[in-house]
Formats: sequence, C-alpha cells, structure tokens
Amino acid sequence: MTRLRYFAWLREKIGTAEEELELPADIGTVAGLIAWLRGRGPGHAAAFAESNRVRCALDHEFAGPDALIAQAREIGFFPPVTGG
Repeated sequence: MTRLRYFAWLREKIGTAEEELELPADIGTVAGLIAWLRGRGPGHAAAFAESNRVRCALDHEFAGPDALIAQAREIGFFPPVTGG
C-alpha cells in the first residue's frame, strides 16, 4: 500500500487529505500516477486537471514527473509554494 497525501486546494477538490491505495503495477512514474488518479473520479480529475501546477514529493523529497515511484511509501501532492 502507498499513502497518498493531498495538500491545500488539491485536498479540497479531492475531498480528503490522504488515502492508502494499492497502485497498479503498470504505473511507474509520477506522471503515470497523476494520469491514473485523474480517472478516479470528478474530484481527482479537477485536482489534476492542470498537472503542471501540481508539485510532488516522494517520501518527503521533491520529485519531477519522470521520477520513479516504485519504492515510495508516501507520495504527497501540493501546489507550488512561493516565498515572500
């Protein structure tokens, strides 16, 4: 099982802060996971509609769309963070 965590407006659109899922074996990258998540329902589709606005962390380490997710125990999705 992999824990998926959603932050800020992603959490609001999906309707939950986290979920534990058995991910399909054919999903290998962050981009593949996002594409699969879009199909899970209207909340997920809305949250990941503009995937270029979503950032990801694999086990608390920033990861790009091509990053491999195979060994990740926790995957977090969040909007870009800006400083002031």
